[in-house]
Amino acid sequence: MDLLTVRIEKPEELNFILGHSHFIKTVEDLYEAIVQTNPAMKFGVAFCEASQKALVRWVGNDSELIELAKKNALSLSAGHSFIIFLRDGFPVNILNAIKNVPEVCRIFCATANPVEVIIAETDQGRAILGVVDGVKCQGIETENDIQERHQFLRTIGYKL
Repeated sequence: MDLLTVRIEKPEELNFILGHSHFIKTVEDLYEAIVQTNPAMKFGVAFCEASQKALVRWVGNDSELIELAKKNALSLSAGHSFIIFLRDGFPVNILNAIKNVPEVCRIFCATANPVEVIIAETDQGRAILGVVDGVKCQGIETENDIQERHQFLRTIGYKL
């Protein structure tokens, strides 16, 4: 077995969700979950098929995000993994809908941070072992940091 890391390639501000599922219809079900939850959101989905033709299946409503999803999914090439890139919304806006898709097994991350995906590769294929989401903690927040956090959440509309 070989261990390797694959860096998710994306513009700095772009959010994405990386997960694992179990069936070819995942790509269509993820599309439906997103548009039913947030019809204005722009997105691209790619899914790594783990049997039959073993293709990267894809769908979405934004050609740039679709291409980004396909490129990253192929770089991962980990069976039954999926990646969703989104614009005009945040993962929190659709995360519960994604988790409630019956064939979704797990979510590895939902972030705009730089991400490295830890992959195990065997003679049979590849698996995602985990992710490095962002950077190492630099310390403990101060009272000033708490005030900044509270203000930020209110500025972006997540708290009143």
